[in-house]
Amino acid sequence: MIVRPARFEDIPTLAAIAERSYRAAFAGILEEEVLTGRDAAFFSERFASSWERMLVALENDAQIGFLLMTDGHIDMLFMDPDAGGKGVGARLLAEAEARGAKSLECFRDNHGARRFYERYGWRVKREYAREFAGRGRSFVFYEKG
Repeated sequence: MIVRPARFEDIPTLAAIAERSYRAAFAGILEEEVLTGRDAAFFSERFASSWERMLVALENDAQIGFLLMTDGHIDMLFMDPDAGGKGVGARLLAEAEARGAKSLECFRDNHGARRFYERYGWRVKREYAREFAGRGRSFVFYEKG
């Protein structure tokens, strides 16, 4: 597996990965209408202005995960649900840390993601509620270092 900077032409595949991963990760947290609205077109539009801050994980030249980071904050870390258990998330997280990642935000009830981050030394600094997709949601803010 290799990790490289994203390219503009990666956007359609990364958007498809984001759609599948988002649905898998947040099915028990977000309402169906929110999940439906976060489709590949939604993510393509978002990535059109942020792809230069993304890293892509590849296995045999196939994109299997990505990370989006802004000023040391991990905005997104998603892997193709079919690529679970291959160390994709760990590799992307290590690369983000090597590039200065210091913080990230996670849904409070995303227990799988929370276990993952805590396994790699990330610690909760605070819990809070904020609006997301039209409703108040509970989040945790993690820091490393």
